[in-house]
Amino acid sequence: MAHQKQPTNTGALSTLVIVFFFWGFIAAGNGIFIPFCKHYFHLDQFQSQLIDFAFYGAYYIGALGLFVASAVKNKDIMNHWGMKTGIIYGLLLSAVGAILMLLSFNFGGFAGILISLFIIGLGFSLQQTSANPFAIALGDPSTGSHRLNLTGGVNSFGTTIGPVVVALALFGKATASDKDIENASITSMNTLYIVVGLLFLLSAILFRASKKLPNVKEEDSFEHAPKATWLLIAITIVMAVIFGIIFASYRGLAINESLSHGVSLRNMWLLVGGLIFMIVSFFAANESAQKNAKGWGAMKYPQLVLGMLAIFMYVGVEVTIQSNLGELLKHPDFGGYGANALAPFISMYWGSLMIGRWTGAITVFNPTKQMRTILWIIVPYIAFGVVIAANYIAGNDFTPLYAYAAVIVVQIAGFFIGKEKPIETLMTFGGLGMLAMLIGLFTTGKTATYAFLSGGLFCSIMWPSIFSLAIAGLGKYTAQGSAFLIMMILGGAIIPPLQGKMADLPAIGIHHSYVIPVLCFAYLTFYAFRVKSVLKSQGIDFSALEGGGGH
Repeated sequence: MAHQKQPTNTGALSTLVIVFFFWGFIAAGNGIFIPFCKHYFHLDQFQSQLIDFAFYGAYYIGALGLFVASAVKNKDIMNHWGMKTGIIYGLLLSAVGAILMLLSFNFGGFAGILISLFIIGLGFSLQQTSANPFAIALGDPSTGSHRLNLTGGVNSFGTTIGPVVVALALFGKATASDKDIENASITSMNTLYIVVGLLFLLSAILFRASKKLPNVKEEDSFEHAPKATWLLIAITIVMAVIFGIIFASYRGLAINESLSHGVSLRNMWLLVGGLIFMIVSFFAANESAQKNAKGWGAMKYPQLVLGMLAIFMYVGVEVTIQSNLGELLKHPDFGGYGANALAPFISMYWGSLMIGRWTGAITVFNPTKQMRTILWIIVPYIAFGVVIAANYIAGNDFTPLYAYAAVIVVQIAGFFIGKEKPIETLMTFGGLGMLAMLIGLFTTGKTATYAFLSGGLFCSIMWPSIFSLAIAGLGKYTAQGSAFLIMMILGGAIIPPLQGKMADLPAIGIHHSYVIPVLCFAYLTFYAFRVKSVLKSQGIDFSALEGGGGH
């Protein structure tokens, strides 16, 4: 009897698409919001990066909280709720964050904004944990990857138009003058977050009201890993203490410039020390697990531990390039652009990720080899056209970025070199990313700007490559390993403030602070080389693993 395909629940998928759009829209919109807050609240570069710290830190805290709570209750809480319910809870939590954001715009100040973004991020953490398997469940399993690539493409579209919409919300027009910026008020964001909050609530209601939606539950049992749990808690405590010390150093300090410089230098080394502590802890954990695996769970696998750091560096570099880009472009050596002119650059950065992800999704539709080759060349420029169109509609001056079309050729070449294999792809794009950041460090003007923007092209399809390599061979620990990897979105909370702190030091400055992305890409390239031998030693045929798609 022929297999009868399960029809796709189009209505539910349309609702789910909104969730994926939210993640990209809010995250990319921060690229415009960060430099505005720096001006509006009179912040230094480190303080402005706390927006990313609050938003991405929430992903880590949310995932860790669920994991610890599941360990205490001896059951997988998300699995107990079901995927549909998890998404509803996440949407409602994000709606609460949007309401608090409105209160913060009008009464709460910068601290209130950080708390509100943290709560929105907690909601996103729940949504992200549930949404991917839920998308697969909304139709026939054989077409599940098509739905995931559709939702990923919409996520990237959100990252492309997010900066444009936030600029319109803040300044009332995309081509605001310096006087408009001086007169802009944080309360101009009210309308945007009223709409966002209502969309959160509407999406939750639509999910709840649909009786036909399956509340998907997985069969995997909860795997205990008490040693890994305590290690993650210890890392959390250390990071909390470090940021607590840094926050305290800002509170009411009326100190002379030399002392202020000393405090700033100390704070930077505190951040570096915290990062080193985390890296050393992971390697020490894996070393201990090799001798006695009991209690370490998935962390006994070196490909996972190295992969956790790779996800940390990947998310960190993806976020920090654009989060510090606004400050970089204000420098005379990079055009001296005002806050009113940043939207097309931020939009192009996130659009670069969309270009790569749309291209990486081509194979899922099973084109012939010849057609795939043609599409690898055409699709990137279709996506580039979408970025141009979004900026044209918004009235942005895109003239400085038309020549960026030539940079896209490098990414296309990377696809041919990587051959859709995760190790080769990660190795290629990691190396290209490192080279691009070095070019940006040693040049200025349009060359450096294009080089830094191209970081988005090379980050674009790293997530699935890292993820597939990190969980290869984990067996019954695959679900736990996936949870650990999601926690490492923490990189988006730690790396940008570290670069911001370096940028605040006169001896380094915003331009040379981009040595941080160089180091991140260097580790990602190292991971590709190292994991190849790790998997080979375990008898895993890494060449059979396939990359593609995007986070």
